[in-house]
Amino acid sequence: MATETEKPTLTVDELAARAGVTVRTIRFYSTRGLLPPPVIGPRRVGLYGPAHLSRLALIEELQHHGMTLAAIERYLQQLPADLSAHDLAIHRAVVASWAPDSADDASRAELERRAGRSLSADHIDRLAAMNVLERIPGSPDTFRVDPGLLALGVQLLDVPIAHETILAARTVLMEHTRSAAHELTRLFRDEVWNPYRERESDPDHVEAMKSLSAHMQPMVLQALVTAFQRSLKEELRAAFGSAEGRPGEHIPEAPPARATRP
Repeated sequence: MATETEKPTLTVDELAARAGVTVRTIRFYSTRGLLPPPVIGPRRVGLYGPAHLSRLALIEELQHHGMTLAAIERYLQQLPADLSAHDLAIHRAVVASWAPDSADDASRAELERRAGRSLSADHIDRLAAMNVLERIPGSPDTFRVDPGLLALGVQLLDVPIAHETILAARTVLMEHTRSAAHELTRLFRDEVWNPYRERESDPDHVEAMKSLSAHMQPMVLQALVTAFQRSLKEELRAAFGSAEGRPGEHIPEAPPARATRP
């Protein structure tokens, strides 16, 4: 069942504006089954929600990786039909990690259009603290925006978390993910790469190494995401009894992030 924040409230025009696509594109995706149908609201108006927005973002990310529409259809068909906007965002984060870092420059007006709301100076500070955007020196009303984080960052604007807490959480995440990346790289170098160099005359071993190198990043990322989801769930249960803070309530298992390359 959708939560209050996931209930469909957007018209097709509002969805198109938020997603940065045309209404015609949304209609086309709907006819191909890439988007679930809208909920019919008052006056027979179709309403869309965050899950539709997240699915459009995932489709866009898959297109950026060169997947054809048919391949995207097959990819989406493998996903559970009832994935939440949060779960779809995880899938997109895994897909986006295959590509080099990318960001879009956006004016204040364009940023607010894509966010679907007006943004105060405090909102901008919070989005910057979450690495969603950064200010461009000399251009106070132009920002470099991470499109993969924007939707999540905007959702967190209404969460009662202090700016200092966001900065502290970012520091914790950066410290531990950098440490994990360092240790995994060291392990790969010492246990895999160095022995490979000693046996590089073996053609079969060379091909196996090439295949491993090509798939290592999505494989490691999927393992990290899955392990972190489970660890976080266990910590929340130990601290609060459930993710909602209600002792004894079951915390549903988060679906593993699929890291299938196109």
